[in-house]
Amino acid sequence: MEDISRIFDILTQYEEKFPNQKIALAAKKEGVWRGYSPTEYRQTSDNLSYAFIKLGVQPGDRVGIIATNRPEWNMLDMAIMQVGAITVPVYPTISENDYRHIVSHSGMKFVIVEGVEVMNKISSILPDAPELQQVYTFIDRGKFPYLAQLIQLGEENPAPEELQRRRDAVRPEDCSTLIYTSGTTGLPKGVMLSHYNIVSQLKNLRPTPSKWSCRALSFLPLCHAYERMLVFLYQHLGMSVYYAQNLGTIAENLKEVNPTMMSAVPRVLEKFYDKIWNSSKNMKPMKKKIFRWAVKLGEEYRIEACDRTIWYNLRHWVADKLVYSKIREKIGGNFDIIVSGAASIQPRLAAFFSAIGMPVYEGYGATEASPVIAVPSRVKFSREVGTVGFPLTGVEIRIADNGEILCRGHNVMMGYYKDEELTRTVIDKDGWFHTGDIGRWTERQQLQIVGRLKNIFKTSVGKYVNPQAIEEKFCESPFIENMVVLGENQKFAAALIAPDFEFLKGWCHRHDVTYTSPAEIINDATIYKRFAREVAKYNTFFGETEQVKRFALVSDEWSMKSGVLTPTLKIKRHIVQQRYKEQIDKLFGVRD
Repeated sequence: MEDISRIFDILTQYEEKFPNQKIALAAKKEGVWRGYSPTEYRQTSDNLSYAFIKLGVQPGDRVGIIATNRPEWNMLDMAIMQVGAITVPVYPTISENDYRHIVSHSGMKFVIVEGVEVMNKISSILPDAPELQQVYTFIDRGKFPYLAQLIQLGEENPAPEELQRRRDAVRPEDCSTLIYTSGTTGLPKGVMLSHYNIVSQLKNLRPTPSKWSCRALSFLPLCHAYERMLVFLYQHLGMSVYYAQNLGTIAENLKEVNPTMMSAVPRVLEKFYDKIWNSSKNMKPMKKKIFRWAVKLGEEYRIEACDRTIWYNLRHWVADKLVYSKIREKIGGNFDIIVSGAASIQPRLAAFFSAIGMPVYEGYGATEASPVIAVPSRVKFSREVGTVGFPLTGVEIRIADNGEILCRGHNVMMGYYKDEELTRTVIDKDGWFHTGDIGRWTERQQLQIVGRLKNIFKTSVGKYVNPQAIEEKFCESPFIENMVVLGENQKFAAALIAPDFEFLKGWCHRHDVTYTSPAEIINDATIYKRFAREVAKYNTFFGETEQVKRFALVSDEWSMKSGVLTPTLKIKRHIVQQRYKEQIDKLFGVRD
């Protein structure tokens, strides 16, 4: 068959090219995995398309999906796009004000929502969304029509000829989706991506997974360009996609699914690492010593065989026999690739997981870049710890004089929805997209991400500080869950530290310190002194002007729910600065 040119071409391609594939999509319902074949996937998507046609959805209309990952998400996505409409994926964890902005700004005509909380928020903003014609829920909640009724409407009103006419009318350069960036500052911006933008990514990423890779586990939000594109890639390659129930069930789902591929954000891999390290706590002394020796050896792993010595390979072979093979067995994965993105991963973690047979491919991109800009491949020297590989085929990368990464190619977005002026600020007249990230080339011409341009600050003595580099290093400490370094126009750098309270609780138990609650323990003098030693230890990795001179511990949980983290677990620095203004002022000795 012909190659795909629009995203929804994957539907028919999947069915025709992989006729023996039994499961295209799967999710756990009432404790049992429910799989959908490529044919079921296509048929349900078509029925939903018929329903949208019956309801009067026109090409170019915006239709929203507000839900966690589930097979029906993909079916709705395909159904929307193949009638010529535009999918607007929205996180189910954002505020009512953000929903108000996105629904109103996008001019959404229909929306399908999951969960009572989201339904109530959308109900509250209906007076402010005159273009929103109908709300659907995934199950019957007694307030709005629901998905089963939408599918039934399509079954009762088949329109295959009209659907084919609609499909044929969609051009590769037409907008396929409008993605509102979660962002770490300001209101969400609507990124317009064409079918061509995303399909070009799929075509150029085809050689990356091995041909034997056949099963993917997905748990990052489909609302995010990164995960959504990867799920399109899985389908394009004929792989089965299994959706984890939630972040808390990943370990269990890994054992059940035995995936060959998945994506993750660094924080998830950090949690995996912590569990692996902590699993040795109750081992007998000799076994514990061997286990931790093997873990530390893994952190020194080099990807390219030519970069590893014979002595290292021999020790690695022993470690694999004694420790790594046991870890793999417990995790339940036969991994070809783990894609890490959305933020920089600590090099020691990328090395460790690669060493134990869970090869980490750290990619780099942005929603505005569809999203991949650079990614490792199977070409020699493309994959190295601490780098994000080479530019994706068809993408040019240039480092500007100020260190900013610029990219140009098939991946650059159509623009920001309803905002030509803002579009011109990030895409120059020559087509270069200004990422806002700082990067450099290694000797082997791999791209390395250094930091975020807008986060770099200058102290009052004229010294520039890159807080991201400091935060990433300090977060290697098991005591530190998250951290924000501050110091714009101040004499020195200071930090707010969110401790890892689970680790801290165990430390208190081992050192006879009474642990009561996060709010009380951060004020304990013993704990403060212990963190001071940890800060002093990691300060040694930095020059005098970059060292953290003062710090404060915070007891609040930094999460998506608390509004401090984005859905990809990046810190919203402006929220931190607003929320902890009093503590920050004290750090710098500011008086009212």
